[in-house]
Amino acid sequence: GSFIHNFFDIQDIRCMGSIIILMPFTSICFNVSSLSLCGLPFLAGFYSKDLILDLLSMDYLNIFIYLLFFLSVGLTVMYTFRLYYYSMIYPINNNPLYIFNNNDYYLNLGMFILLVIMVFIGSFLSWLIFPIPNFVGLPYYLKFMTLMLIILGFYMGWVIFSYKSFKLMKNIQIDHFFGCMLFMPYLSTMFIINIPLLMGFNSLRLIDYG
Repeated sequence: GSFIHNFFDIQDIRCMGSIIILMPFTSICFNVSSLSLCGLPFLAGFYSKDLILDLLSMDYLNIFIYLLFFLSVGLTVMYTFRLYYYSMIYPINNNPLYIFNNNDYYLNLGMFILLVIMVFIGSFLSWLIFPIPNFVGLPYYLKFMTLMLIILGFYMGWVIFSYKSFKLMKNIQIDHFFGCMLFMPYLSTMFIINIPLLMGFNSLRLIDYG
């Protein structure tokens, strides 16, 4: 919300860049929360995600469902790296007249409280909610698969979205495919709004334009 407000409601991450220089404290909180979402060890998201994947590995599941869970971990890390690359490492690509405000006391206080929660609340809740530790008996390759997928997700995010080392992404069709989120806008948004927009266009043409 702070990023969007300072960029005057622009939500395209390609229009952002080098935010770590412009808004350092907000960027730190943002990156820690993103890493927690990925399930990085010892952050809040790690204790729930790691336990869920371990229990799934011990259960007898369909191989498709099993791979889908682990694929979601890798895709989350890929998206996080893409977000980090465009917003933190990418050169500044915004209006030079923008004035960034990183000195709002209440906003920074709220982000600091959330930062502390993300760092410490995962272990505290795991000790409070699970007084008896769950026994997890897995081979080494299954136990470390989550960590390997996190590392692989970071690597694939760097390869796919760097555009310099992955020449296939320069193909317009492939770029459009990844930009459309597997054609989700066509199935969710455009499928719903096409009829109202067409009715509005026809009423404007018939009533206002004659």
